[in-house]
Amino acid sequence: MDAVYLAAIWAAGTAIFLMSLIIPWGVFTRYVLGTGSQWPEPIAILLMMVFTFVGGAAAYRAAGHIAVNVLVQRLPQRTQRLIEMGVDALMVAVCLFVLYYGTRLCLTTMGQSISELPWLPVGVTYASLPIGSLLTLLFVIEKRMFGSQAHRSVVRYDEQGGL
Repeated sequence: MDAVYLAAIWAAGTAIFLMSLIIPWGVFTRYVLGTGSQWPEPIAILLMMVFTFVGGAAAYRAAGHIAVNVLVQRLPQRTQRLIEMGVDALMVAVCLFVLYYGTRLCLTTMGQSISELPWLPVGVTYASLPIGSLLTLLFVIEKRMFGSQAHRSVVRYDEQGGL
């Protein structure tokens, strides 16, 4: 799961990095050259979806997401565990919902294309929905089976496969 987590971080980081290059290019061509490029906006939207859904899965695993737990922390330990199990059950339900309907959305729109990018099927732009929900689902399962992974660093391997 560490490798999946690192892949999610790299995908989200690469997406935000590319967005930071593409958006200024669109602004430059529109306001400096006077001819707006058609491709920066749809590509930036696609990259934002990757950043949001794949990066969100990584943030969930690292417990770097927003969590309002002031009330829960004041409850007895047993009640806290029950609430945590309930939250995880709701996360599983949401992940399964988005995985199912996101996959259907991708498959349904695969034959359509974006007008600015006719080579790119619309279904590909929605692919981060089911991918991100699958990653989040895996991280929820990992949390239930092995506990939270937020307290430890990711194991790194050298070139020979050792620690």
